[in-house]
Amino acid sequence: MVKTKVSRSAVLGAVVLSFLVVPAPASAAEDAPRTVALAAPDLVGLRAVLTTARRQGAPGAIARIDDHGTVHRVRSGISDRRTGRTIATTDRFRIGSVTKVFSAVVLLQLVDEGKLNLDSPVNRVLPGLLPDDRITVRHVLSHRSGLYDYTNAMFAKSVSGFEAVRNKVFTYRQLVDRSLSHPRTGTPGGAYAYSNTNFVVAGMLIEKLTGQSVATAYRTRIIEPLKLADTFYVHPGTALPGTHTRGYLTSDTAGAAPVDATRQTVSWAQSAGALISNAHDLNVFTSALLRGRLTSPASLTRMMKWTKVNSTTGYGLGLRRRDLSCGVSVYGHTGAVQGYYTYAFTSKDGRRSLTALANTSNNGRVLDTMLGTLESAFCGKSAARRAAVPVEPREEIGAGAIDEG
Repeated sequence: MVKTKVSRSAVLGAVVLSFLVVPAPASAAEDAPRTVALAAPDLVGLRAVLTTARRQGAPGAIARIDDHGTVHRVRSGISDRRTGRTIATTDRFRIGSVTKVFSAVVLLQLVDEGKLNLDSPVNRVLPGLLPDDRITVRHVLSHRSGLYDYTNAMFAKSVSGFEAVRNKVFTYRQLVDRSLSHPRTGTPGGAYAYSNTNFVVAGMLIEKLTGQSVATAYRTRIIEPLKLADTFYVHPGTALPGTHTRGYLTSDTAGAAPVDATRQTVSWAQSAGALISNAHDLNVFTSALLRGRLTSPASLTRMMKWTKVNSTTGYGLGLRRRDLSCGVSVYGHTGAVQGYYTYAFTSKDGRRSLTALANTSNNGRVLDTMLGTLESAFCGKSAARRAAVPVEPREEIGAGAIDEG
């Protein structure tokens, strides 16, 4: 049996409190500031969350908290079902839709440089791409474009849908065309409706405005400035570089063995979900973003203008806000790609960050359980005494097909 390991870079008894202004949890769309203290992380509770995820089908799970210079690491289970290698908090993995935050940051940097206006029609930059000139860059980044999410059809059956595209290489235009072959889900600027199509369009905007590939834009604008040594965009390559955890896609057939989904092009996602990283790098990234190191203050404010998703969740421009049971709000994104579930969030001041991973997907119970890592990391032991917190909508990859976050 694989043991659960907890380690810290400081004495466990140390309690570090920080203060942040957060919106009242009743509305994820409007800011109603009040001061809430961050309790010390509950490492016992965090370990219990990861252990539960393993019992529910994840081969392994990890979490890393960076808190004012103190590091907490928790791990449980294995990274490789064939060899039995213990999962490590330093392992690299596919981060899925956390990639969307990287894409949004690049576009907001272009706004800061005067090369892009958020309220310009997408078709002004990419003539003729979309069927409606009213769809703006802001609509795309906030999931209010009304563009159908092509992954709903692509992954209507999780395993066979994945195997059909595992090694394919798509152009951005081919993915957009898949979306446009379906009716739109709403009018431009209307209700929030999560769609990977939006961030495929974001990738096209990045490449058109920079004259570079998204890989180069991510590297020169984010990865190198932040010294993210474990973050890569390898598309259309299929291998994860260096030491990594393997990812396992739960079968659609009860009792069938999970599918090792580690090697794939992720060409079906690209700028919507193809980055590779690890827990350290994601904590550095989310912290840097909220501390104003990646965009101007004005652009960070733009990213954090929330559209209500549900009673506990808001979405800005490529950025998600989650309101927790203790009144604290955290900022980042969830990620789901075949074989991997990721939560990457930070406090509003960027001083405490959490990244958590389970190396499974197509498993709604695990996804819901991993939400508890946020409660343990940011609410502390008080989370255990509170009522169950509503789960986020499962909307990363083909909401109707795969139970994603």
